[in-house]
Amino acid sequence: MARSKETFDKRNKEQKRLKRRQDKQLKMDERKGEKKATNLEDMMAYIDENGNISDTPPDPRNKKVYNVDDIQIGIPAGNTRDSTRTGSVNFFNEEKGFGFILEDGSKEKIFLHASNLLEPVGLNDKVKYETQFGERGLVAINVKKR
Repeated sequence: MARSKETFDKRNKEQKRLKRRQDKQLKMDERKGEKKATNLEDMMAYIDENGNISDTPPDPRNKKVYNVDDIQIGIPAGNTRDSTRTGSVNFFNEEKGFGFILEDGSKEKIFLHASNLLEPVGLNDKVKYETQFGERGLVAINVKKR
């Protein structure tokens, strides 16, 4: 009597292959049964005033009109926060021409450049200054000793 050429492993692989084929066929049938959008209105999605996506268009009575010129992007160039502040020079590199001021009230470090000095300052000098927004944050301008 001859041995069967079909081993357990071959049978198992064949069953898995048939199962995958059946699953694939079921998925294809489900996709065919789904309703496909045929016109533009069926494909449209709208965003309501709360940012949620819906399939109904928004109410035109709630439409708000904005003037493009009124929209401000970024920080205005010459905008100063406060008029005059006080602090002490925490660090100053005379060779490179920059340093930092430690503000008296908030202990915030504010960048200082030599081009914004009204008079020469040194380490631990008490100074009065104004601030403006620079490329990387607040910059001290019009710096002078107290």
